Amino acid sequence: MPTADVLVTCVVIILARVCDVSLGTLRTIHVVHGRAALAWVLGFFEVLIWLFAVSRVLLHLDTPLFALSYALGYATGNYVGVRIEDRLPLGEQVVRIFTRCGPEVATRLREQGFRVTQFEGCGRDGLVHLLLIEVPRRQTPRLLACAADCDPNCFY
Repeated sequence: MPTADVLVTCVVIILARVCDVSLGTLRTIHVVHGRAALAWVLGFFEVLIWLFAVSRVLLHLDTPLFALSYALGYATGNYVGVRIEDRLPLGEQVVRIFTRCGPEVATRLREQGFRVTQFEGCGRDGLVHLLLIEVPRRQTPRLLACAADCDPNCFY
């Protein structure tokens, strides 16, 4: 049976790994978006926390629970990092809307301040319009609601 000290250390290792891997996920996103200063700060704390966690495991290789905690924290940190990124709508994205009411939807979106590029095409059932809109990710829900309000059958 593990001692209380071992269990506490396991929890600390798990939490440290969740933090450093989550920071690594966010750091990568900021590197991709060219935010070098913020990526630097996140990287500094990511590695500092990682050094703490890995040193606990390497100094106590005779305690397999530490290695398991390290792996559990890593896996959980990946999940948490992705969830954080989902909640922080950083950057831009291109939304593609397929609709049979292209001019109407495009006009409504433009009235709402969105920049829309419109293409015509031929689908299985006839004429279809493709609307391309580059939008800050935080505005995507408003964009989609506006499009669906104008054409409930649109596909995005």
